[in-house]
Amino acid sequence: MKNKIIKIACALVVFATVSISCSDEFVDRDPVYSIDSENYFNSEADYNQALIAAYDLLQASYVNVLLGEIASDNTLSGGESANDVIGFQQVDEMTHTPVNSNLRDLWNWMFAGVNRANYILEFKDKTDFEGKEQIIAEARFLRAYYQFELVKWFGPIPLKGDERFKLGDEKTIPRSPVSEVYAAMEADLQYAVANLAAVAPQTGRATKGAAQALLGKIYLYQNKFVDAANALQDVIDSNNYSLVSNYNTIFENTGENGTESVFEVQYSDGEGAGFGCLQCSEGNVAVGFNGIRNYSGPLFDSGYSFNVPTQQAYDAYEVGDNRRDVAILNIVTFAAANNASYGTGYKHTGFFNRKYLPRQGDLNIGDQNLTNPNNYRAIRYADVLLMAAEAYNRGGIDDNAAKLYLNQVRRRAFGDNNHDINASGAALTDFILAERRYELMGEGHRFFDLVRTGKAAQAISGFTVDKNELFPIPIEEIQFSNGNWQQNPGY
Repeated sequence: MKNKIIKIACALVVFATVSISCSDEFVDRDPVYSIDSENYFNSEADYNQALIAAYDLLQASYVNVLLGEIASDNTLSGGESANDVIGFQQVDEMTHTPVNSNLRDLWNWMFAGVNRANYILEFKDKTDFEGKEQIIAEARFLRAYYQFELVKWFGPIPLKGDERFKLGDEKTIPRSPVSEVYAAMEADLQYAVANLAAVAPQTGRATKGAAQALLGKIYLYQNKFVDAANALQDVIDSNNYSLVSNYNTIFENTGENGTESVFEVQYSDGEGAGFGCLQCSEGNVAVGFNGIRNYSGPLFDSGYSFNVPTQQAYDAYEVGDNRRDVAILNIVTFAAANNASYGTGYKHTGFFNRKYLPRQGDLNIGDQNLTNPNNYRAIRYADVLLMAAEAYNRGGIDDNAAKLYLNQVRRRAFGDNNHDINASGAALTDFILAERRYELMGEGHRFFDLVRTGKAAQAISGFTVDKNELFPIPIEEIQFSNGNWQQNPGY
């Protein structure tokens, strides 16, 4: 019966076409506008629209930041119960498997970013116009950014050059070795450094400094210390960035895109989303997830109480370090001082990630917990200084330069030079890595710092060596590949 209906419908369509084609009205009508992926990129506007789409997936990287903290020794999963976002709970406890919807989201969303960048690059030569090099350079920066996220989390990933992935590629294209992925990212970022403007044409777009900083970070992750030092020194020597004098202001709305910002993911509270499409939100979903459960009081809005800092993380700060109370909210102390009340959730520690808590006064259109406008400070100048210090020190290049950059960060933290570090060699390395924890607490870097420096097993409960350095490829991808891809070791 279904086939019969289809045949009748087709006959009607054919008949209608023949009948209408004989009329003058049909002959004279304006052509219907239609466009597909193959006949796009006919103007500068087309390239700009595609570039906006490539940037859009950065907003979905909120889950990378959340899980990068939860996987580390900085925070616990939190939430309402042991079954609340079970994927977060598993990552916290290092019991995650290839069946984890949150890791699957991370894989899917970051690959969507790669594919959108590839779409631009596939047609990079189709239409010429003044300034196209900037757009191509931004696309290559974004591709490297997304690929770096993927390789950090999953190790070897498929590469397809300047061409979009299509259905079936997973059966024929192998996962490229990590060394090849890094080489591809290096090439993209070197092009971006050569072609990006020092000042972005619009707030939030990639700059030459952002490309240099990301390139330096990629070198550092490979222990290419000389290359890392050179790239990061270029950022420092540009004099385009400086440490904000008051650490407390960096993470407020008024502190967005400031002098310390090398690259920020832009968020807005003007367009809502729902749990059926979290990657669709223009807001920072992580902020609502970090929020204080059932909170009533000044400054902050309520949230879901995930990603709660540990007592050990709170106690790790030295006496007099002004960063502790900016990074970590002691809710007991704060509530008592401000006549506030709050609820307690699963794995409640009494602490919350203050840098990315929801602030009162935002529009939060759609859903308060899904559309917070707090930008994610993806690369800060303090991070650049500490990476440069690490490269100079671990590469045996110049411990004096390493101490100079380390102590710049510490002087801002303590307000004086009485806490300067004067160590050298391996002792200085330990100070630099500890400083990264204090400075970047709550910003999603800790797990990967521990892994790349071989310190994860001693710091993270449940961490298994030669397994938990990487996360499992989602089971769906392994199944789709039909034997072409092998699962990561231990999973």
